[in-house]
Amino acid sequence: MKVLSASEVAKKTSMSVSNVRRLARNKQFPQPFALTESRYGWLESDIDEWISECIRKHQSGGGHG
Repeated sequence: MKVLSASEVAKKTSMSVSNVRRLARNKQFPQPFALTESRYGWLESDIDEWISECIRKHQSGGGHG
């Protein structure tokens, strides 16, 4: 199990950090969890599943979101 930082998630998804945070805040993206009082992370498996879902929706003619 691997935990990703916001910058690692942004790189993996080809999005900006601010876009990752905005989508998460709007419940359109996997939710981060607290590692410490000031540090949050995402499970890589959650991000991989989100990417897979985007691909499935694209292949079936739908968008994501």
